[in-house]
Amino acid sequence: MSDITELTRQLVSIPSHDDEAAAGDCIENWLREETDAEVTRDETGNVLATRGSGASSVALVGHHDVVPPADSQTTDDGEYVVEERDGRLYGRGTADMKGAVAAAMLAFRDATLAGSGPELVFASFVGEEQGGVGARAAIEEGFAPDYAVVGEGSTGYSAPGVTDVAVAHKGRRGSTVTARGAAAHASEPESGENAVYRACDAVDVIRDLDFPAVEVLGEEVRGSVAVTGIDGGSAWNVIPEGCEVTVDERTVPGERAPLERVEEVEGVEWTVDQDLPPMRCDDEEFAETVLDAARDAQAGAEHAPQLVSKPHATDAGWLAEAGTTCVVCGAAEPGEAHTKDESASIEVLDRCYEIYRGVAEGF
Repeated sequence: MSDITELTRQLVSIPSHDDEAAAGDCIENWLREETDAEVTRDETGNVLATRGSGASSVALVGHHDVVPPADSQTTDDGEYVVEERDGRLYGRGTADMKGAVAAAMLAFRDATLAGSGPELVFASFVGEEQGGVGARAAIEEGFAPDYAVVGEGSTGYSAPGVTDVAVAHKGRRGSTVTARGAAAHASEPESGENAVYRACDAVDVIRDLDFPAVEVLGEEVRGSVAVTGIDGGSAWNVIPEGCEVTVDERTVPGERAPLERVEEVEGVEWTVDQDLPPMRCDDEEFAETVLDAARDAQAGAEHAPQLVSKPHATDAGWLAEAGTTCVVCGAAEPGEAHTKDESASIEVLDRCYEIYRGVAEGF
């Protein structure tokens, strides 16, 4: 069994949807035993390690929390099931993203650092699935690498099986539109103010908004806005005095849809509930450096890796917002994460190890 297979199986087998502590212990202990790095564990539970002492720093970044598993992904005693078949590892967290964390750990250990090279950083955060809890805490405590490769999924974007380099991804802004009116008996609707009608007027405003789009290193990133729920009314014979509309917006770097326009409708308020930032790489040379490592790791393949954009928010958004130049490069393929059949290709995990090590050694 290869190192990447063994380490991925070890990490994936540890439950970490309710409590990431045991998975963090495993990562921390491995780093202390396998490397001479300076290893720390912050109060939030993030595991951080550094090697070298260059003037600049490049980080290999992941997270060891996962979404709750399906029943088929756990044993009777609560452990996670990990299975290998047809060249893939199956189990909760294989794709999102303990496989990439294992690849980053091994690359962090094995990379030969030049004397004039950058400081090499490893970070595995907690709470990514809860909106970047760990990343935000680390940033607040001073975590600020100059560059970062975030190991979220980038495989299969330009062509099936190809591990690409994402130079941008969308963010997510979730919000609530609240319409207020005045209750009345439904037999005399003119005696009240129908909050559902006001909510519908707000929905019409949302429907007519243009979706923002930007270009990042030649890649177009296009946002979207969608009404995803509506709740109002208390009884069939009562004019509703309140109605709420939920809105999902996929944001792009530097742009937001003008959702505040809904407040031009009488009795309507708009509240932002969650705002996960988008990411764009602000350094083409760094993107090309990672792309070169990806090409080297896939030399001879039918399709060469490309610079791409990614639809999902990741911790790279928080890092980029704080000033770190980021790209995303990892094993997960579209449609793998958060599924009951979640899996990752062992060949691609090996490839990610080569890419991460190549970035560390060739930066």
